[in-house]
Amino acid sequence: MKLYFNLAKLLELAQKLSNTYQEAAPYPNIYIDDFMDTEPLDRVIAEFPDPNQKIWKEYENFFEGKLEMQGEAKVGEFTSSLLYQFNSAPFLQFLETLTGIKGLIPDPYFLGGGLHQMKPGGKLGMHADFSKHQTLGLERRINAILYLNKDWKPEYNGNLELWDSEMKNKVTEIAPLFNRLAIFNVTDFNIHGVPETLECPDPMTRKSIALYYFTTTRPEGELKEGKRSTEFYARPTDVVPEGTIFVRDKYNGEKVHKNFNWFIGQILPPFIANIFSKNK
Repeated sequence: MKLYFNLAKLLELAQKLSNTYQEAAPYPNIYIDDFMDTEPLDRVIAEFPDPNQKIWKEYENFFEGKLEMQGEAKVGEFTSSLLYQFNSAPFLQFLETLTGIKGLIPDPYFLGGGLHQMKPGGKLGMHADFSKHQTLGLERRINAILYLNKDWKPEYNGNLELWDSEMKNKVTEIAPLFNRLAIFNVTDFNIHGVPETLECPDPMTRKSIALYYFTTTRPEGELKEGKRSTEFYARPTDVVPEGTIFVRDKYNGEKVHKNFNWFIGQILPPFIANIFSKNK
């Protein structure tokens, strides 16, 4: 298979953009347009599984309406091979130079990553990601999302929004345009999401490749005590249905939704909680 990442060109790009990335608000982030050759992305789109196939893991609740395909077992042969190029040394060195985070480790399991898709009516509420890999125990540090949406219009919604840690203000947003790569740091305080309901015409969907990168350790101050999984946050304007499970976050007083893994983590020892989480 052809190699699509040239180390010299990637390092030149990363060096050019590193200050912009590391100094961005509300936390280090950037998006890069026309990131790579379009030929492999066209091939991924051609192989992209239909949203009605039973191979997708579906999330459907107040905060989430999305489809997720972890790993490469259910995707096409070309897509599988391309996914692993994002785990290659050239791409890792690009990310390290851009972000200033050394010793990045890819996820061979694509846990929570891989192909993502949202149908009309879908969304992904504001949230802070899980911070530790459930299988490897590594610290999640970087998200990279490559968008595959041609002819995407503003009225379709679907922008990735980055908010401040107090959930008072949207600081920036990124439209999910074809061949646009979005990258941002992951901590327990870096809140982001796709909270506006998609209004693209059926059968169009919002498609992306999600990639997560880890290190063995992380700086102090990036984690919340007791947080073990994804936390969802309501925006000031959100009207939350009666019965939605909320607990109050003791760190900033905002309401957050805790998912199943969070509750299990509060009542069981970690090694038992991990068993339940993996079986959920």
